[in-house]
Amino acid sequence: MSYPDRIRRFLDERRPPTPCLVLDPAMVAARAREFAAEFPGARVRYAVKANPEPPVLDAVLSAGVGFDVAGRAEIELCLARGAEPSALAYGNTIKKPADIEFAYARGVREFTSDAESDIENLARYAPGSTVYLRLLLDTPASVTPFGRKFGCEPSLALDLLVRAAELGLRPGVGFHVGSQQPDVSAWDIGIAAAAKVFAQAESRGVPERRLDLGGGFATAHREPVPSLARYAAGIRASLRAHFPDRLPELLLEPGRVIVADAGVIRTEAVLVSRKSAADTHRWVYLDIGRYNGLAETENEAIAYRFEPVGDLPGPGGPVILAGPTCDGDDVLYQRTPYEMPLTLRAGDRFDIPGTGAYTASYASVNFNGIEPLRTYCLEGADDVG
Repeated sequence: MSYPDRIRRFLDERRPPTPCLVLDPAMVAARAREFAAEFPGARVRYAVKANPEPPVLDAVLSAGVGFDVAGRAEIELCLARGAEPSALAYGNTIKKPADIEFAYARGVREFTSDAESDIENLARYAPGSTVYLRLLLDTPASVTPFGRKFGCEPSLALDLLVRAAELGLRPGVGFHVGSQQPDVSAWDIGIAAAAKVFAQAESRGVPERRLDLGGGFATAHREPVPSLARYAAGIRASLRAHFPDRLPELLLEPGRVIVADAGVIRTEAVLVSRKSAADTHRWVYLDIGRYNGLAETENEAIAYRFEPVGDLPGPGGPVILAGPTCDGDDVLYQRTPYEMPLTLRAGDRFDIPGTGAYTASYASVNFNGIEPLRTYCLEGADDVG
């Protein structure tokens, strides 16, 4: 039985209340192994923020992959699941001195930074650790870009790299091409910029070459994206082109590409209405919205697929999709064209595949009194084909 079939069988047999997310950890483990195999010799660190469910973390561990953590809670969670401290990389550039001290005391020795004051804090509270200086790059736009929040210009990163070495840290360079990045060439831009920084650093007495390629590997929703093999081939070619004499040590931090396809959300239509008798679009209000699982529909960035559960006969018509809360911003899609059957009624259900990442972990705690997105994890993998 295939992975999606396992999830849908669970949904059809158990009929849990909606909305809910169902995850198949066996698929997480398989995807993590596939990713690691595409980058032999690299340190792969799953971005916990994508989905921190304990069975997901256990599956990642079973595949021999480590973790990219963003703070104290994720550090403690990963260690509690049995991760070695050496398998954790603190990828958040924004951290208090107490956070650094906390991580170092628990054995974390890899950090990311983009500011001089943070470098000084790392030297004081995490002496001798590895620190990746994050570059600010002009890359092709990803579906959910970071803007200018993280990283610094390469010239400043070079100065910080040298400063880190002077303070006894083990410096490297890193970048992130933006989340859900469908353009393979984006990594070439980052690798080229990193190679230039390394060459300049070597001329200033810092010969180390440690490179964090970040994440950003996209998963398919309504539009196709490159395969993982294509991403990997493009990155390998860029590395060979820009580092012909000596390749750097590699770190990667995939999140979405590991867990997204291992999850399916089931949702129910709460209300179907029109704003006027002449309105060509129906409004379909679902029991899931931007605040309880579909945060990445902000600005209609991620266009999810909605698959009817059971038979909804007849032709389709245009709809506007919205969430269940009293917030006017809780509208999923007004500009992105969607059609649903004209026979659609309240109580009809839909599955939203590819929703294992950045759904439950983004859900609010109690907005409008709505509980966080319920998550169910399947057990066993003997019937997976």
